[in-house]
Amino acid sequence: MAIALSGPLLLVGAGKMGGALLEGWLGRGLDPATVFVQDPALSESMRRLTDAHGIMAGEAPVLPQAPAVIVLAVKPALADTVLSAVAPHIGSETVILSIAAGRTLDSLARPLPESCSVVRAMPNTPAGVGEGITVCVANSSTSDLQRHACEALLSAVGDVVWIDDEAMMDVVTAVSGSGPAYVFHLVESLERAGIEAGLPAELAARLARATVAGAGALLKKSEHDAATLRTNVTSPKGTTAAALKVLMEEEAMERLLTRAVAEAAKRSRELSS
Repeated sequence: MAIALSGPLLLVGAGKMGGALLEGWLGRGLDPATVFVQDPALSESMRRLTDAHGIMAGEAPVLPQAPAVIVLAVKPALADTVLSAVAPHIGSETVILSIAAGRTLDSLARPLPESCSVVRAMPNTPAGVGEGITVCVANSSTSDLQRHACEALLSAVGDVVWIDDEAMMDVVTAVSGSGPAYVFHLVESLERAGIEAGLPAELAARLARATVAGAGALLKKSEHDAATLRTNVTSPKGTTAAALKVLMEEEAMERLLTRAVAEAAKRSRELSS
């Protein structure tokens, strides 16, 4: 279903995540004539994309009217400066959709007009290939229509989940925001283990990468949960069972990930305070 908004969309920041969103929106049929990009240093690929679709892009594009949505896709340290700059564009129906990591709803609202609608979102890097998941929380000024608009935009790069308790965002960041790095480290570790066991480096790398990617695809498409899929592939007294005995001994992997997520959540709270 094509994305349709009640007014223009201003994308502030067209880096990796902002660029992935823009490509997703255009792929979902959002009218490029309604899109404006504010970024003084567009990459060559983004410049080609905006030029190809006739999208006005630059340091300060001129909007015909107040935007329905302003998507803030800049580094957290730049958020206050950018929000102060775009504040004059904000209308009574405008919602700010921020993907600036660690910036709370209160901190985002500080430079904005009183009672401005703000949605804080935490996407993850698989959004770059349309396989992300984004968790959102909105302030009390945000209407249902504004929520729907933000969800339509974010769903162009993956699944969208809403929460009511903003305090959960630190753990969300630790699990899904940082989580892809944990998976990449698993691939690295599996590759090294294959080499240690006697495989050529190139073959070990190929097997590790394809195995983790394939298992993820299976998990996404299956109606079963991860525990059931694990059980299904584990024959009693077989090779998988022998390996899992090591990995699950005294819940070693679970305890390690619990510690890792706790540390990441702690750091997220420190950065957003």
